[in-house]
Amino acid sequence: MKIRVGFGYDVHQLAEGEEFWLGGIQLTHSKGCVAHSDGDVLIHAICDALLGASNLRDIGFHFPDTSSDFKNIDSKILLKKTVKLITDKGFSIGNIDATIALQQPKIKPLIPEMQKVLSDVMEIDLEDLAIKATTTEKLGFVGTEDGIAAYATVLIQKL
Repeated sequence: MKIRVGFGYDVHQLAEGEEFWLGGIQLTHSKGCVAHSDGDVLIHAICDALLGASNLRDIGFHFPDTSSDFKNIDSKILLKKTVKLITDKGFSIGNIDATIALQQPKIKPLIPEMQKVLSDVMEIDLEDLAIKATTTEKLGFVGTEDGIAAYATVLIQKL
């Protein structure tokens, strides 16, 4: 069995009046992500990690923000397509460990719902997807609530 790891990172600006999608669910908040798609940084970080681990470049290569095909697209669709890309190459997901950096709103109670939605999209066991949340103690663009960041590490395997 061959195993590989991948790392993904995404960041989006937060602004008043934008929808806020995170982990495949819509949050109620005064701000949301400025983006070409729905701006779901967690899904984008996971996609990049999966694509990188399988040596399939990055999310921008497969789903460019210059294409009208992806304007306002639900990022769960991008995740589903990403999983198909890696499975077509013979890989399966071992596990995913992700961290969201966000000052507000507090999302700890929403993490189980995010895990359920994303594990269903990727068709993996709930136990194989860890999602954590942190703040930056009011430092940087996350701390000033100007943006959000997400990090993901994945393990994939090829039989």
